Amino acid sequence: MAGIYIHIPFCKQACYYCDFHFSTSLKRKEELLNSIKKELLLRKNFVENETIETIYFGGGTPSLLTIVELESIFEVIYSNFSVIEKPEITLEANPDDLSESKIKELAASPINRLSIGIQSFFEDDLKFMNRAHTAEESKNCLSVAMRYFHNITIDLIYGVPNMTNEKWLKNLQIAFEFGVPHISSYALTVEEKTALHSLIKKGKVPPVDENLALTHFNTLVEETQKRGFIQYEISNFGKPNYFSKHNTSYWLGEKYLGIGPSAHSFNGLERSWNVSNNAKYIKSLNENTLPIETEILSIKNRFNEYIMTGLRTIWGVDLKRIEQQFGIDYLLHLEKNAQPFVEKELLKFQLNDNGNTVLTTTKKGKFLADGIASDLFII
Repeated sequence: MAGIYIHIPFCKQACYYCDFHFSTSLKRKEELLNSIKKELLLRKNFVENETIETIYFGGGTPSLLTIVELESIFEVIYSNFSVIEKPEITLEANPDDLSESKIKELAASPINRLSIGIQSFFEDDLKFMNRAHTAEESKNCLSVAMRYFHNITIDLIYGVPNMTNEKWLKNLQIAFEFGVPHISSYALTVEEKTALHSLIKKGKVPPVDENLALTHFNTLVEETQKRGFIQYEISNFGKPNYFSKHNTSYWLGEKYLGIGPSAHSFNGLERSWNVSNNAKYIKSLNENTLPIETEILSIKNRFNEYIMTGLRTIWGVDLKRIEQQFGIDYLLHLEKNAQPFVEKELLKFQLNDNGNTVLTTTKKGKFLADGIASDLFII
């Protein structure tokens, strides 16, 4: 099984915290979409002999596309790839794009899962982030979307300066009241070359408080657990049968084809990524040349990636898989270097459903998973 990710690099305006590749100019949208379709044709053998199980439109803001534009991409995919009968097809969307008529059109298309970028249900937070939608639009679009889609996830951001824990709790309560079956929630991070980084550097907004983010994270974990959500990945909380199949395939090391500027692909042994420039991407595809760079992953790279992704999920790092894929020396390295974290009750060894020993984070260790993983890497 494999997945297809399609990057739509357009947004109405730039969120202050975002460092993804996008453009606020739609002038070359038609050219770029034609290039995306050409890239699909040129790269259809990348996942040769694999059946496509998931399709994910990310960005940017894919909900800026019309139904006709989306259907033209589906036509290329279904004509050139082997797709299972009922694939998970996700579209990332912003509330201001989701009028009732647009939601109805999307529900009548092959798309069966919406990922809505709510971020916060409060107006002052949205203005702080420079989001294009309002709090009212967030609630209105959700109330309509829940009537037409049963599989919906929303994004929420915590750790926002001056956001009290009571306010964060209210954000979560509103989400629960709508009955969404999946929540992806991330701490506000400050990436270089973003507007947020510049504003903090100039002293115009307060810096991000890690202790505040930790408080919000613990509240998030506790409240979602109370309502039957499973934290199957550090930032992802789903009701049973509502985990993101597409994102789970990334974390479990399955193959995926990334299409569009800045998109990444992985086939098990090598990783490739497209140029993060719309004009260069279009020019290259017009010349029937793939705008990609490729890296053959060393055994160390693959080991480190598995540690990083494994510790972020409920499935953990399988010691049997470590020995089979990487060898006994890698297993001994992992067991030795994990021990101090086990003693600090940040990691634990336990048996999974297959009877294999797996290494997972504890409740206390979840928020520190990425840092712990880096200490387990082989350099």
